Amino acid sequence: MGRRFESLLGRLAVFTAGLLLVGASAAFAAAPEPVSGARAMVVSPHAVASRAGAEMLEAGGNAVDAAVAASFALGVAQPMSTGIGGGSFLLIRLADGRAIAVDARETAPAGATNGLYLEEGLPPRASVFGGLAVGTPGMVAGLALAVEKYGTLPLEAILAPAIRAAEEGVRVGAYQGRFVRYLRRPELVARFPETARIQFPEGLGPESIKRQPELAKTLRAIAEKGPRAFYEGEIAEAIVAAARAHGGILTREDLASYRPRLREPVRGNYRGREFLAFPPPSSGGVTLLEILNVLEGFDLAASGAGSSESIHKIVEAMKLAFADRAVHLGDPDFAAIPTAQLIDKAYAEKLRGLIGKQAAAVEGPGLAVDDQGTAHLSVVDAAGNAVAVTGTINGPFGSLVTVPGFGILLNNEMNDFVTDPEGSNLYGLKGRADSANLVEAGKRPLSSMAPTIVVENGKVRFVAGSNGGPRIITSVLLTLLHHFDWEMDVMEAVSFPRFHHQWRPDVIQLEGAHPADIQAGLEARGHEVKRVDEIVTGVEAISIDPESGLIHGAADPRRDGLALGL
Repeated sequence: MGRRFESLLGRLAVFTAGLLLVGASAAFAAAPEPVSGARAMVVSPHAVASRAGAEMLEAGGNAVDAAVAASFALGVAQPMSTGIGGGSFLLIRLADGRAIAVDARETAPAGATNGLYLEEGLPPRASVFGGLAVGTPGMVAGLALAVEKYGTLPLEAILAPAIRAAEEGVRVGAYQGRFVRYLRRPELVARFPETARIQFPEGLGPESIKRQPELAKTLRAIAEKGPRAFYEGEIAEAIVAAARAHGGILTREDLASYRPRLREPVRGNYRGREFLAFPPPSSGGVTLLEILNVLEGFDLAASGAGSSESIHKIVEAMKLAFADRAVHLGDPDFAAIPTAQLIDKAYAEKLRGLIGKQAAAVEGPGLAVDDQGTAHLSVVDAAGNAVAVTGTINGPFGSLVTVPGFGILLNNEMNDFVTDPEGSNLYGLKGRADSANLVEAGKRPLSSMAPTIVVENGKVRFVAGSNGGPRIITSVLLTLLHHFDWEMDVMEAVSFPRFHHQWRPDVIQLEGAHPADIQAGLEARGHEVKRVDEIVTGVEAISIDPESGLIHGAADPRRDGLALGL
């Protein structure tokens, strides 16, 4: 079974990194008009989550209430991407100007050590599937903290839509259906029968109704007793038992001691606008701002969106920033992170000087880490509050360990650490022995999640984020450039063909909708180009017209999402 399981892991990596997804071409047709709202907007990758957020706004809640309700509901509706067994980053910008980053990232169990995954006798890819892949979940604590400090509605009301969705069932969309079909494998069904029973039973597919009564019971307990019901008592005991039954090291003390962190967002300025982004342990904000700083010295508008000249400059900036990301970024509670230096304008000027007319070989010390099973949502309310939330369980359906009787699908976030300096993670990406992202007890693994809020003249102007591992950073970047440099509306900005470069491997991934002459132009500049049917991301974005105040939303057509304007 070991060799077959390894083969499955390899196929899964290919599937999640670049498999042709049915309907992807819809993203490249003429973009439809964005959804508009006079007062508020909720955009998420699933209609159930968007409606949950809108329900909170209609009930008098603010953007925080709506974002948290949508996050809980999204975990029910899109369990292969996110859920209460994982973690999340919430970037909040309040109407009074305050900005907060709520870090609910998972942490390594107390028994985790550097070299843990190099021990003899472990099952194949133990940081990917099974109990040893599970980090201490942070989402419930983080969402509850956001409501306690910045929301207006009781947690019980906020959880009601998610409970209802779990009890009454959710219609499986095309995006989820593709994962269900792919993961319904004999090897996985045999090893993870509880997950197979709930998440990919025979007969489940697009348009099927999936009910999760055990998860509804868990959500109801959280609604009635608060977040400690998840981290202590019978739910915590069941989580630990499930992880350990599959070879894990999670303990009740790991759960009981978990605390989310309130952090200061990283801030940058691009062409006169303030950009708020998530700080470490996310690499998303720092890497995004570093790339924008480099690009600010180029007249991108003059070279045109999607031209080989523009793509060349953007790719070169991506390579430089991702090389820095690889070694310098990690959990700030465990290492000194040089955030200020990396997003300094003078440093960007130095990097810009390295970019010429031909592709350059960028030297650097490490490689990027991936987190694919992820989902983002964006919310703006009538008062001017804005929230960008990215949640994750890491790989599709996380560790594939489900807690019996409680319906909680546990994350495989431990794979986001550098678990083997000589090996690679689920997506074939390598690490280094001197990385700031090595495994350590209590540490948060490095993430690529990049919830972002843009402020102009003191008011929220744009809200965005995405799923897709390191492609999150580049997809959010391109959406921002499309909107602000090339003046596309938010739907055009989200739909426009994407490309990606993460320094290593030294190759541009180019969505198939780009014309052949663009590829030829890039190759003439010395780039290696790989055509892919889709950059596997889903940007959910909101723009606000600075003159009229009208709010526009765009759900990525590559996904099953919905933008709801109020």
